[in-house]
Amino acid sequence: MSFDTIAIGHTVTGTPFSPTRETIREFCDASLDYNPLHWDDEYMKGHFGKTQFGGIIMHGMTNFGLITRMLTDWLYPLGGVHRRLETRWKAPVKPGDTIVPHATVTAKKETGKSRWAVLAVEVKNQHGVVVAQGEAMAEFPH
Repeated sequence: MSFDTIAIGHTVTGTPFSPTRETIREFCDASLDYNPLHWDDEYMKGHFGKTQFGGIIMHGMTNFGLITRMLTDWLYPLGGVHRRLETRWKAPVKPGDTIVPHATVTAKKETGKSRWAVLAVEVKNQHGVVVAQGEAMAEFPH
């Protein structure tokens, strides 16, 4: 497969990930993000406006990392480079969930300097609920 053979509608699926309390805590340590949403069970017993999470939740940036890994794993062997990613968090992910990133090629463009693919990206949980979605751009240099 190469840029020329990638069709609009081509899909890519990433590796499933099941966050645990330990992996969430490791992300706190790696990112220095110690928001109590991610580690404090007592704090998470409260209400946040109309929202009640019912326990700690995974960092949204973990979705970003899973999407990036999926794109890099797909692009690198094809000579492509992941250039841009924008995502929105749609639903919380809790320890015990299993999430999987997906991408679909929505557009291709060739410029004088390079070749580009645009992908719709999303992460779904084990119930098929979209927990993150957005758009990515990949470059396939000449």
